Amino acid sequence: MNKSKSYVLPIIMMILLFGMISFVTNLAAPMGIVLKNQFNVPNSLGMLGNLANFIAYAVMGIPGGILLQKVGYKKTALIAIAIGFVGVGIQYLSGHAESFGVYLLGAFIAGFSMCLLNIVVNPMLNTLGGEGNTGNQLIQVGGSFNSVMATFTPVFVGILIGEATKARINDVFPIMYIAMGVFALVFFILWATSIPEPHSDQPDEPLGSLMSGALKFRHFVLGAVAIFVYVGVEVGTPGIANLYMTTPSVEQAQAIVAAHGNSQAAVSEEALETAQRILDGRDTAGLGIATGIAGGVVGFYWLLMLVGRLFGAGFGHKISSRSMLSTASFGGLILVLLAIFWPAKTMISMPSFSVDAGALQFGLVPVPIKFFFLALVGLCTSIMWGSIFNLAVEGLGKYLAAASGIFMVLVCGGGILPAIQGWVADVANYEMSYWVIVAGLGYLLFYGVVGSKVTKRAEEMTL
Repeated sequence: MNKSKSYVLPIIMMILLFGMISFVTNLAAPMGIVLKNQFNVPNSLGMLGNLANFIAYAVMGIPGGILLQKVGYKKTALIAIAIGFVGVGIQYLSGHAESFGVYLLGAFIAGFSMCLLNIVVNPMLNTLGGEGNTGNQLIQVGGSFNSVMATFTPVFVGILIGEATKARINDVFPIMYIAMGVFALVFFILWATSIPEPHSDQPDEPLGSLMSGALKFRHFVLGAVAIFVYVGVEVGTPGIANLYMTTPSVEQAQAIVAAHGNSQAAVSEEALETAQRILDGRDTAGLGIATGIAGGVVGFYWLLMLVGRLFGAGFGHKISSRSMLSTASFGGLILVLLAIFWPAKTMISMPSFSVDAGALQFGLVPVPIKFFFLALVGLCTSIMWGSIFNLAVEGLGKYLAAASGIFMVLVCGGGILPAIQGWVADVANYEMSYWVIVAGLGYLLFYGVVGSKVTKRAEEMTL
């Protein structure tokens, strides 16, 4: 790559694409509230939209790497944006069809798009930043914009939904209009922008050989597993918290059933079915917190991720990725354990949204302190992606692009681990489900301290 050439514009485009990834990806988790209540399904099935979005990474990761090698970064990004527009469009149509299956199809197709965009933006930002600590710093900058969009999405969805037990896909049409509009706008901007191919000089070896070569690096293999675990931790922590907060409590379920028996009270079939499932033990009772407040708490998690990524962007060149990951993983472990064991009756005031007399208000609202601890986990997860990526690809040389494709396959952890966590919440309770997060953070701590040590580099080996 020509070091004297300015890459400011392509860097800006990659950062914008980072935001698009977040916008669409973070639509999936709060949509679990809609799917759970509109179609009367348990937590594990409510997270199917999220699973469909992320399982696409397992399908598209390696083909995406092949596509990148064949057509380059710009064309891969344009194809990804077009697929994303179609995916969100199908999710929009599912609202008219009132079809769970159609929505899952749209989420799956949108996941293809997010996978391709991730394959493009991460190695490009890392390379344009000169790799090393500076490359990590640039990824943290992209992650900061990613967090801005992540903060906006669950808050907006929570406000649009209103009462959780009456939530329907049609309620979130405005955010789907925004998503399709953003896709269309960035497509034409990127199409008209000159994007360099920083890895245009990569070898002509078959991708299969390059992937086999990448898998000979111990620190990369363990790093790929770390990506699987990390994305699951990042998505599951706020996603299940959202379900925990918005699912009706036993007392609320009893009130809904009692109101149904009163001919003067109007109770929707969806609300009645949800309440009955809780009282029959077919669903886990939650806390019945308003969706606007819950969305604000989840948005606070993503806002703290923004704060953490800004820190990473500012100091990433001074603090090693290994130190960042180890410290963040240990801190996250402590916070999640506090959230598990702290009583739900202990309250704290948090900034969030509420609706009073039909008017949207923002201010401090009482929330169980366990969700404050879970929101603080956002500070810890904020710098993990860039740190893991930076550690895992160190010394890979010509295997970098192939390794990125393998990485994208393992991003499916963002769908699989939350689904497992949702299943644990169904068979036990919400607190027990967070032991899945504890196990994940334990592995990330291991990778930061031990597993990320480089034992060999590309220049030291031959295929």
